[in-house]
Amino acid sequence: MSKTIVFQGDSITDAGRNYDLTLPPNEGLGSGYPFLLAAHLLCAKPAEDWKIYNRGISGHRVVDLYARWKRDMLNLKPDILSILIGVNDTWHEYPGGNGVEVPRYAQFYRMLLEWTKESMPETKIILLEPFVLPFGAVQPNWIPEMDERRAVVKELSKEFKTIFVPLQTILNDALKKAPQEHWLRDGVHPSTAGHMLIANAWLDAARSIL
Repeated sequence: MSKTIVFQGDSITDAGRNYDLTLPPNEGLGSGYPFLLAAHLLCAKPAEDWKIYNRGISGHRVVDLYARWKRDMLNLKPDILSILIGVNDTWHEYPGGNGVEVPRYAQFYRMLLEWTKESMPETKIILLEPFVLPFGAVQPNWIPEMDERRAVVKELSKEFKTIFVPLQTILNDALKKAPQEHWLRDGVHPSTAGHMLIANAWLDAARSIL
């Protein structure tokens, strides 16, 4: 049985993936959590006809996802859609003045989910909580705004009955085992260990639909 998964997001998802859209599925996935998850699924359940795509693009905000949603998501007709977006909606405001304020972030995120549900009502959706740790690129004024974005994603997950992965909580718990620099390289982008942490959390949350 064929099962298609699409990972959507920004550089955290991108993780150096190949942008050649003519590549077959399961290829050019980068070095981050989508690659780790693909490797696990392809090995653990080889009888499944997995088709796994990474469509994260570095620097993207929720409005950028909306602009390419048809090409990079709907046209792929995924059985499972995974979304992680939000940090650039804050980051691009400082100092570039091109961020996406929280109410508009909520508006566009809702539009993405509505569009998906209308077009593909059977698609299972996984929403990953955006996260930061307070060092590196992360400025103190980001923190309360990121808290608001996390609240938006959690509420949308409830409203649209998606799977929710509380990555900020998972990262905070991981700090009991190793310092923040072990998990993130700059307060935003995961290290190898950080990507594995995300992959494990995603797998645990999604196990019932795999």
